[in-house]
Amino acid sequence: MLENTNPIVLLLIVVTVLTSIKGFSDYAFFEKFKFQVTRILNGEKIRMVSSGFLHADWLHLGFNMYALYLFGDIVAFQLGNFSFLIIYFGSLLAGSVYSLYYHKKEPYYSAIGASGAVSGVVYSCIMLYPEMELMLILIPVPIPGYIFGVAYLLYSMYGMKKQLGNIGHSAHLGGAIGGFALTLIIFPQIFTINQMMVIILSIPILILLFFGKKLNI
Repeated sequence: MLENTNPIVLLLIVVTVLTSIKGFSDYAFFEKFKFQVTRILNGEKIRMVSSGFLHADWLHLGFNMYALYLFGDIVAFQLGNFSFLIIYFGSLLAGSVYSLYYHKKEPYYSAIGASGAVSGVVYSCIMLYPEMELMLILIPVPIPGYIFGVAYLLYSMYGMKKQLGNIGHSAHLGGAIGGFALTLIIFPQIFTINQMMVIILSIPILILLFFGKKLNI
């Protein structure tokens, strides 16, 4: 199965798995490289990237790497390896930057995981193939990609507002926005090819930008 995986995507998976395993058993390593607001504001900017290679447990790691495996290949094939890397790391940074902005008054807030980067890749894939159908565990019927994309961002916004679970909703949201913007910059033709879908996918982002403060998001 993995022998047909894009080598860049496979390399990211391997590095992330090995780094996460190191973090599972090495508390000092984990603490040194996780996302932590106070440390980042004090100059440890590397945490905004390194935290994307750490995970809380095998389930967290497996879910993110499986999503990267499924969607990363498609984006890399369509846009090329270099563009894929820009989207991956750009989305990772976008998720970290937005999390830092959103939690800047919470000095002890910390987070780990590749979710921001993976969210950007998933959103990029949906933009490239908006009619693709996704199956969710809790919803056993195919969902068009563009509907999933909108629902995902709206849920992330709701999760931020209500502080649902031990989940970095802000990183998910920032990463998805990063994937959306970078895909448009790298492949602007997409606006002509799938204009209506791009507009639909942009609606939650516009709601956040223009009404986020009023909605306390």
